[in-house]
Amino acid sequence: MGTAVFFHAHPDDEAITTGGTMAKLAAEGHRVVLVTATCGELGAVPDGLLAPDETLAQRRAAELALACEALGVERLVFLGYHDSGMDGDPANDDPACFWRADVDEAAGRLAAVLEEEGAGVLTAYDAHGNYGHPDHIQVHRVGLRAGELAGTARVFMATTNRDHLLALTAVADELGLPMDEEQQEFIKELGVVAGEITTAVDVSDYLADKRRAMEAHASQIHDTSFFLSMPPEAFAAVWGTEWFIRVGANGDAPWEDSLFAGSGTGAGG
Repeated sequence: MGTAVFFHAHPDDEAITTGGTMAKLAAEGHRVVLVTATCGELGAVPDGLLAPDETLAQRRAAELALACEALGVERLVFLGYHDSGMDGDPANDDPACFWRADVDEAAGRLAAVLEEEGAGVLTAYDAHGNYGHPDHIQVHRVGLRAGELAGTARVFMATTNRDHLLALTAVADELGLPMDEEQQEFIKELGVVAGEITTAVDVSDYLADKRRAMEAHASQIHDTSFFLSMPPEAFAAVWGTEWFIRVGANGDAPWEDSLFAGSGTGAGG
């Protein structure tokens, strides 16, 4: 069995993007470690959400702890950077925000975790950060650099299969998943085309764990949200496979079905 480190930008990103893979690896006996760059303190704050003197960062950290339980995470590490906000937000200019962090300095923090853990696998994001959020783009830069510094054998970019989602839009009504024009246009820029993907992990047996992790992030993912209001068939169609690009892989080779494929540490996600 091996150790996989999942690197994410904010609490809830782990559940949405790689939650099924994390739960699958944990169930198969691998050690799962989560590193989160920020506490997501610039997320939405619904009226009446916070207790007196409670901050959103505190609430989101508590939610992340619950999500980690659902996904079988054995260690959680915060890198300690400020949330950078969405692209164009004034917070992008905060010198303490993750977007403004020196890449080598931040990568050194992450590489220290990789070395402590003897990790054989690291996941970050694709070059666009899946959808262009500054902190997600920085996860890509910092994650890949950390993998270099630590000499991690298998480094992946978590992404979205754009072609798969576009195909689902054609049957969205049948799935009970109505999408407005804005959502369909968003999908056209999300993730990467199928030809860039190297690894597709079937997480259909772990969707209950993924959903519980999403539900744990109640401040950001409401039960009436697009994520949680889907009928079961639609939820399975959208989330039943998680997609990755392995750094240095031959893009013409058949898709791998495991982050540990060929590593000698056992089958699995």
